[in-house]
Amino acid sequence: MRHKYSRLRLKQKPAHARMLKRNLITSLLLYESVRTTRKRAKVITPIIDRLITVAKTRPSQIAIRFINRTVTDKNASRKVMQVYKERYNNRSSGITRIIAVGARKGDGAELVDLSLVDGVAGSDLGLRTSDLGGDVKNTSKKSNPNPEPRSPSKTDSKPENKS
Repeated sequence: MRHKYSRLRLKQKPAHARMLKRNLITSLLLYESVRTTRKRAKVITPIIDRLITVAKTRPSQIAIRFINRTVTDKNASRKVMQVYKERYNNRSSGITRIIAVGARKGDGAELVDLSLVDGVAGSDLGLRTSDLGGDVKNTSKKSNPNPEPRSPSKTDSKPENKS
């Protein structure tokens, strides 16, 4: 019998699922918000909580080694140790938030925004924050509200036949 036996697993092959989780975790730690499917969000939520809890409770050398086993970018590891450790110092759990967004157009998969609580989500504002809270760079594409009228070129105009 399988009473009270549940695991959060992804359907991909093990190596692919492992790298998918590592990349999602790294992206969430760097940008503080990620749009993904509900299943993937549920899989990486406990891992994020565990990484930040280890950073808070363990000595820094041991915590950095533990974080680097999962995270693929050294800036994400730095951000955990310098930013998130202080931000979530008085919070024991519930570091991530899952907000339903709708369904994906192609296959109908349930999409959610997975974000860190008490953080500024970069994807919601159209902004991309730097690794350790320095400069803010605007990466959103804005259309020009007053575009200049285009002058007709020789290829656009057709010669008129006056016969």
